[in-house]
Amino acid sequence: MPNTPPKLLVLLKSFKVQIRNHDNLSVQAIGAGCRRSRRGLITDSRSPSKMPPRIRAPSVSLSTDVSLHAHCRTAPLARAFSTTPCREKMSRARQQMYQWIKSREGRELAEGGRGPRYLGPFQDQPFPQNPLFRSQPVLDEQTRELIWDKVTQRGESLKAVSAEMGVDVRRVAAVVRLKEVEKQWQRDGKKLAIPYAKAVMSMLPKTSYREGEQNVPHEPVNEVHVHKLTMQQLFVPVSESRHFTREDAAKAFHDGMLSADARSPQPELIAMEREILAGKSRDESMEKFRDATQKEEDAVARRIVQQQQKEEKMTTRVQTDRYEFRFKEVNVDDAGRDGRSRRATGWRYGAPLDDRKRGVVKIPTSVP
Repeated sequence: MPNTPPKLLVLLKSFKVQIRNHDNLSVQAIGAGCRRSRRGLITDSRSPSKMPPRIRAPSVSLSTDVSLHAHCRTAPLARAFSTTPCREKMSRARQQMYQWIKSREGRELAEGGRGPRYLGPFQDQPFPQNPLFRSQPVLDEQTRELIWDKVTQRGESLKAVSAEMGVDVRRVAAVVRLKEVEKQWQRDGKKLAIPYAKAVMSMLPKTSYREGEQNVPHEPVNEVHVHKLTMQQLFVPVSESRHFTREDAAKAFHDGMLSADARSPQPELIAMEREILAGKSRDESMEKFRDATQKEEDAVARRIVQQQQKEEKMTTRVQTDRYEFRFKEVNVDDAGRDGRSRRATGWRYGAPLDDRKRGVVKIPTSVP
């Protein structure tokens, strides 16, 4: 095109102009290497084969080319951060929260007291919206120290301490063991988490026991576990002249079931109460109860010592530089007729079941 101006030639090389004749005349400009988006012109990666063919447009004016070239600009490399100020308005829920914190209930919760700091009105309900969850009380530090002193220093029996303080005998034994560990750590110079313990204790209801005062029992000390066989309803015919006892009731549920008195954690308490009902004084019955429980614990301690001495006598120790080997004499007959006796070697690790073995009689030999 000899008559075309040189500036127009440069613009025609940079843009392709396509003229279509439909209802009206439209001009579409596709930039070489750029396209229009929501925020301006960005780079177009379409292949040249998909571009429309070039046509000559000598009738396009120079002003159109200049305006198209002005719109084809590169996008900025980075966006500026927003400088919109934050909203100073507070939500309604946040306003209500601050109002409650400044109220009397909020100040009492922040200041705290002797008991647990719960939002609700109850001392044993930590979650106000869940009334079915109740927090169980725990023994305070002075009560646990008193239990340890009674058992280890004064030499009282576990059952006597349990009956006197209203704490289950298993909890008494656990308190004594944990206190022994705590005392041992203090002797070894180990650091205890005292602040953490105080923080946890401040959030729980506590039971206190003071000697010489009227105290509330912590829990039932002679509660009998409900056996699953007793959950059924039975109709047992009994003659009118016969006195139906607890032993008869246990036999009605199962032949091998013990009565409630025999399954009681502390049958000595039942005997003491019966003596009191028979006419004996409470002090005399209590002294007899202490003697009976002390004799029982002494017998258990002697039995444990004898068992340890027997095990030590049967064990041969060989000391080396790194290890200590222990050897015991084993009798093969201890395994029993089927080889599954608890006196056999390795019985504590269990034995595989014979349910899937061939040729093994799987007929039960006893009725549960």
